[in-house]
Amino acid sequence: MHIDLHGKKILVTGASRGIGKAIARHALLAGAKVGIHYAKSQQTALEFKEEFPHQAVPLQADLSLSGSVFRLFEESIEALDGLDVLINNAGVAIHSPLNGEDTQWLDHWHTTLNTNLLASCILSRKAVEYFLSQKQTGRIVHIASRAAFRGDTPDYLAYAASKGGMVALSHSLARAYGKQGIMSFVVAPGFTQTDMAQHFMQEYGEAHALKDIALNKLTQPEDIAPVVLLMAGGYLDHATGTTVHINAGSYAH
Repeated sequence: MHIDLHGKKILVTGASRGIGKAIARHALLAGAKVGIHYAKSQQTALEFKEEFPHQAVPLQADLSLSGSVFRLFEESIEALDGLDVLINNAGVAIHSPLNGEDTQWLDHWHTTLNTNLLASCILSRKAVEYFLSQKQTGRIVHIASRAAFRGDTPDYLAYAASKGGMVALSHSLARAYGKQGIMSFVVAPGFTQTDMAQHFMQEYGEAHALKDIALNKLTQPEDIAPVVLLMAGGYLDHATGTTVHINAGSYAH
């Protein structure tokens, strides 16, 4: 099946690495104009711009700062000349032991919730407002996590909580705005081999991660991107409000 995204204007947060990078590349190859959001890794965004000069639009923002998130949305609308699809992918997973020092533990929670959940809420709100004002179809894809459903370790409570909130956000948007042509989806990856997973890999090793899944190899970002593109392209509109689990059989829901 060929997924054609020509004419689509898509904002991908956290597009400079991991799952977001894979999604952005697949969307560009499918013909979309893509806002390549990054926080610090400008090099990847510039490489996309060089490879896809008429489609890739680098956009910088620190999603832990709400003012920066609002600015990102406005800059995206201007740079892309509109918006059809928002993909809330950016996230952080901070290793924060339950018995850590109180102030630092709380700071980790604030950073995680602001980046993973509040930024997604702000961007989703602005996207819905935009879609309604333009009387157009719009799609929002939230990259959550297996942790939203089965939980995580005590060191990553904030991460699991933020992803659980993202799932509730998506379900609520789908129920509220489906009749106005706005679809909202969740993709919930399991353990995926990305830069974010490096701390786990260093602490526990790849063998430990493999023990937890039903397949012989770990999930790669490229395994997730095609499902996101189906949602972005309107091929799964009747799945609005649902979650697609991509976790190599490690969790059944």
